[in-house]
Amino acid sequence: MLGLGTIANSGAIVVGALCGVLLKKGLPQRWQETMMQAIAFCIVIIGVQMALKTTNIVITIFSLVIGAIIGESIDIDELMRRFSLWVGNKVARSESVAAEIAKGFVNASILFCTGAMAIVGSIQDGLAGDYTTLFAKATLDGLISLIMAANLGIGVALSAVSVAVYQGSITLMAGAIEGMLSQQILAELTAAGGIMIMAIGTNMLNLTKVRIANLLPGIIVSVVLAKYFL
Repeated sequence: MLGLGTIANSGAIVVGALCGVLLKKGLPQRWQETMMQAIAFCIVIIGVQMALKTTNIVITIFSLVIGAIIGESIDIDELMRRFSLWVGNKVARSESVAAEIAKGFVNASILFCTGAMAIVGSIQDGLAGDYTTLFAKATLDGLISLIMAANLGIGVALSAVSVAVYQGSITLMAGAIEGMLSQQILAELTAAGGIMIMAIGTNMLNLTKVRIANLLPGIIVSVVLAKYFL
């Protein structure tokens, strides 16, 4: 079923957020830290597995370098943040409760939508009906939304809409080009995305401060390089 991965992902965020809201007093700080660290390590492992699928590491290197140049020139990271904050401000104009909802919505949307796992997983869903990455992301996002909602409220659940629109659009576009991409190209695309996913994990562990959104053009670059040099 096309888009099943995104449906599962959005559903997991809603369920996780609702469970978090039920924990009205919030989870103990120590629990939050340990759970987030465990999630971060899982993300790193997922990234490593994907990165190892490359058949030509040179293509992966050039994809990320060229992608970083493009991303930094446009500053995709800042554009995404400004848009999310604009949405939050629109929602927060009514009353103080709306402001809290907006805060949860903005923070969760940035976290769930700017990761490479969302893009790579959605493309895999659209091209091959492979839900593995998005199912893994659904599990991780569900746990993270539980922790965030326990502290930021029901606004976190609204980020499920952002995820559904964002990932669903990518899945539909990927399906439109089915047959144009070979297994080699998919392998290089997956490898480039895997390294970005590793960066998500190291950022969560506070080991790095990578502007991951600015690396996203590397996924497109990997497709172009693999198509002409493999």
